[in-house]
Amino acid sequence: MKAMNGFRVALGIAIAVTSISAWAQGGASAGASAGTASTASGGMTPKAERQANRALRRKVYAALAKHKEIDAGDISITAKDGAVMISGTVPDASQINTVAEVAKGVAGVTSVTSKLAVQRPFGQ
Repeated sequence: MKAMNGFRVALGIAIAVTSISAWAQGGASAGASAGTASTASGGMTPKAERQANRALRRKVYAALAKHKEIDAGDISITAKDGAVMISGTVPDASQINTVAEVAKGVAGVTSVTSKLAVQRPFGQ
């Protein structure tokens, strides 16, 4: 009886080790093929794409900071492959178009989507 239990434990461990090894190999090959597909389609690895998107986002923030008439404290910017989305609030309606125009002027920006709204004071 003890020999049979020992055999079952050994068999269970062997199955677990084999399945973990197969899972790790499958995950590595799937990641490699996904990386190859990404590289073939866009020419950049996912990490490089994220870095480029962050760099573009920082460029847009820097361009907005140069315009002192823009209150960019409540503005959020996301960038993906040259497409920039601006959301948040501004204190004056005239700033909505100004923010969009400044963002369009940044090198690397291909399109701008503005979801800005005018911030209303409390009680109105």
